This record gives sequence, structure tokens and C-alpha cells, in this order.
Amino acid sequence: MRRVSTGAMALLLAAGVSGAGATAARAAVTAGPAQAGQAQAGDILAQLKAIPGMQVTEKTSTLPGYRWFWLTYRQPVDHRNPKGKWFEQRIMLQHRSADRPMVLYTSGYNTPETMFTSEPTALVDGNQISVEYRYFTPSRPEPADWRKDTIWQAATDEHRLVGALKRIYKARWISTGASKGGMTAVYHKRFYPRDVDGSVVYVAPNDVNNNDDRAYDKFFQTVGTDAQCRAHVKALAREFLKRRPAMLARFKDAAAKNGWTFDILRSPDRAFENSVMDYEWAFWQYSLQADCPSLPAVDASDDEIYGSLDAISGLSFYTDQGLQQYIPYYYQAGTQLGWPTPQFTSLRPLLRYEDSYQPRTYVPRDIPMRFDGGEAMRDVDRWVRDHGSRLLFVYGGNDPWGSERFRLGHGSRDSAVYTAPGMNHSGRLIARLTDQDKAKATADLLRWANVQPSAKTLTTGPAADDPLQLQRPPL
Repeated sequence: MRRVSTGAMALLLAAGVSGAGATAARAAVTAGPAQAGQAQAGDILAQLKAIPGMQVTEKTSTLPGYRWFWLTYRQPVDHRNPKGKWFEQRIMLQHRSADRPMVLYTSGYNTPETMFTSEPTALVDGNQISVEYRYFTPSRPEPADWRKDTIWQAATDEHRLVGALKRIYKARWISTGASKGGMTAVYHKRFYPRDVDGSVVYVAPNDVNNNDDRAYDKFFQTVGTDAQCRAHVKALAREFLKRRPAMLARFKDAAAKNGWTFDILRSPDRAFENSVMDYEWAFWQYSLQADCPSLPAVDASDDEIYGSLDAISGLSFYTDQGLQQYIPYYYQAGTQLGWPTPQFTSLRPLLRYEDSYQPRTYVPRDIPMRFDGGEAMRDVDRWVRDHGSRLLFVYGGNDPWGSERFRLGHGSRDSAVYTAPGMNHSGRLIARLTDQDKAKATADLLRWANVQPSAKTLTTGPAADDPLQLQRPPL
């Protein structure tokens, strides 16, 4: 079953990431004097350490103009019972200047252990905190009471953190996130709408009716502009199943060499089949239509065919070692978030374990789960349509997760939904919008952040600049 964003390093290496290396586009905006940031450099560490419950470690910065702090902040496991157990939540802070806007990057998963600049951070030339989601290690209570892995508890984590840091960062606050991180930003704003002055939400699904997933089937029938590409991806997925013995032999060999085990999915065969059910989804999530010519022919060798399945789906993910860190996501999918269930008509009757394509399969049996029937998602959806304000949703036109997306209603204010044509599950999409949409989205963000635009230039900065594309498999 497809995770909202993938893979081991996931959002991890991350969130965008402006780590050391590539070229990032940063909008040059009107900033305060450079001396202001320098003047605060001597005391920001002391200010952070003065926050009750905050532990602070300064690391060597890899981004010019920023200081980098690793923070841990004590949070109640149950915010309704602060006298109960507490845990330490991990946060990464990139400090530019206390008088610049703060961008709250809700990762939705682990927080990356590298510096990066999210697209909104670059556009407003601001500070940034990246917040690790509760129950993702090391931000996991011990012992873990999984009943507290809920969207309200996580939103309240962020609410407490925002309240603590606003003592230092008193300029405007913008929240952002991509994929599950985008969902997290919406949920935080639903419960605490005054915490931030605007939200930029990338590629966030909105599964209001978990029993009706026809939108995904329509997507796979119509995605892109090349019918031959669509058909070829489907044919390859079917070919994997036709060659099950050869594919399984290679998968088992890789498992033996790497020490992979299959207690969660129960067998290599079930793990293999789940990777096949994910193949078409994964191709469109992380690749582009232009990548289709790089796919092997249906009559290619077993090694070539297996290589494509591994490159696109990532077979190591379907092992205990790959799944362990994503248990908190699958738990939430099976209790509150919902999950996609496409119709695998092109793969029948070759499937043996189609019923395993659900979150319960991916969570160890000793962790109880019960789906809330969609109550939480309907509540958030109503809030967005009836009361949501200053929400900017951005989707990729060829991303399957955009099949069930957030939509505005009569009560939505100062908000918009944009689609980047031909793009996939990317976390930097404002730059990929049409010129008119890009100008409007950027202007709204700068207005919410109270930043005056100036002549925009491209500057070179360290950046692998897309959290979700770092995991895009090579073809």
C-alpha cells in the first residue's frame, strides 16, 4: 500500500531539501538590515535555552546567513492529561533573524537531519523550523500508547511549540508542508487557526469518503497526455505478476544478502505483490511522463524487469526494515486519515493478496487499530470549506494523491487551489505554476508574511530543493 510520501530517507533527507549542493531559487525580498541578524546572533542561543522544556544544541550551518539549532521540546503524550507521561519532540531550527517571518515546516514524518530551504522559506527570506511528527523515532513516547497518535494531539504539539517560540519570533508565521506534512499543516490550522498567518500546503490528499475511491481509478485512466505511456506502465505491472517465480527468486536473494525479514507482511510473496500493486501509483507519484521511454519493454529480460520494479516501487520498503519507521503513518491511515483503494482490474486474476492492500496489513498485530469511519476527515473538510482562510493548496497535475484533494467552499476566505500542469508529487510547485498563478500565489504568500516584494533575482544556495523528489527512483 502506497505511503503518502515514500521511502526510507523519506521526507527525511528531506523536506526539500536545500542540503549542500544544488541550486535553489530564492526570491530577493526587502529585508531588514543585515546587521540586525548579526546583532541577535550572540543571544539567540541563550533565548532558546531559556524556554522551559527546551534543549538546544547548535550545529555547524551549511546555509549562508543561517544558524542551525537542533532542539528537543518536552511535550505531553496526552495534552488532555499534562500530569501524565511526557516525551521529547525533535525540531530543527534555521535561524536567520528574529525580525524575519518564521516558516513552520510540518514534516508529517521524521524531520531531516540536514539543512534545507522550503519554497515558502525561500520566498519570504525567513527563519524555518522543521517539526518531527509524534511517534516517529526518536520523537516517540516510551512505552508507546498508540491511541495518542491522533491529528489533534499532533496539532497541539505544534500549538505549544509555536507559543513557546513566538516569545522570540514575533514577526508573521507561515506554515507549510508537503504530502502528509501538508495534511499536518491543515490539521494544525483547523484546531489552532490563529497560530499562523497563512499556510502553503503541497500535494495533500483529503480522503473525506474512504469508501468511495473512484477518483483514483479515473486518474489512472486519464493521467497525462500519452495513452501509450499509461498502457505501458499497466502492462509492466501485469508482467511482474506473470513472471512471479523469477521476480520472487531475485527478491529472496536480495533479502538474504541484506538481512531483510518479512514478519509484518508475513511472506516475501505478499511483500512482492504489494510492491506490484504500488508500481503504477509510484511511477506517477515520483516520475514524469517524459520518463516513460526509459522504462523497459514488456519483453525485456527478467533482470531488466526486476530492476524496474525495484527502482520504481523500492522493494526494500516492503520488508520489516523498511516498514518499521512508517508504522505511525499506517496507524493513522487506518484510524483517521483513510487510505486509497484503487481497483486493480488490469492485474486480476493474477493477484493473490489484493485484500492486503490496506493499513492494517502494515501495522504489527499487537497494535490495536479501529477506523473512525471518516469522522476526523469530514470535520477537517467542513472546516476548510466553511471557515478556512489564508490557505494556499498546490497540486501536481499528474500526481495520483491529487485525485482526492482539498476543495474550497462558500465559507473559505483569502484562499486558493492551484495545479502545476504535468507535475508529480513535488514539494516545490509554486515555481512550476503558470506565470499568472505563480504571480498570484507568490503575492498572497508575501502579503500574509508582511514582506514587501522587490526585484526578484535568482541566487545560488545549497539545495536539493524538493523533499519529495529526493526519493524519486532513477529509471
